[in-house]
Amino acid sequence: MIAAVVLAAGASTRLGEPKQLAMLGGETLLERAARTAREAGCAPVVVVLGASYAQVLAATFGKLGDAIPVINDKWQKGMSTSIGLGVRTLALVAKGADGVVLMTCDQPAVTAEHLRALTASGEVTASAYAGRRGVPAFFPAATFAGLMELHGDAGARELLRAVATVELAGGELDVDKSTDLAVAKRLFR
Repeated sequence: MIAAVVLAAGASTRLGEPKQLAMLGGETLLERAARTAREAGCAPVVVVLGASYAQVLAATFGKLGDAIPVINDKWQKGMSTSIGLGVRTLALVAKGADGVVLMTCDQPAVTAEHLRALTASGEVTASAYAGRRGVPAFFPAATFAGLMELHGDAGARELLRAVATVELAGGELDVDKSTDLAVAKRLFR
């Protein structure tokens, strides 16, 4: 069983509104990420919220399927706190998980096929785009303790420096600004 943790706790300061609720193809970016993870066969799907969590929960109520929302009250301390909370939640609700896909809600190029390709080897595997490695990334269960010990806003970047990759076409597009959202709406429906 491969689980997924969707990181969606940030304040979206550059966008000026919660990016989790930005609409793309008739669904919010958060709904899209959770759906993509489920279509890839990930279960359970844990969604880590933080800033604007009440607004996000109200707007997505009943639309996240069986995704498990958790609230990161330390989201301002960096992405590592969301990763740790998501993985700790998996330890409670999916004790037999073989691994986890870490992903964000703001990368519209991510597909179910890409997520399945990340998990194929069973080894730590990152997405590759724009000359770098990043999320979505797959981490086997043996790495969970290390994921829970991360600190700061770099997330799991250090753990991905020398791992295998799967190319993600368009992966460099993440929705941080209104111009990014406009591009996403042109490219992904």
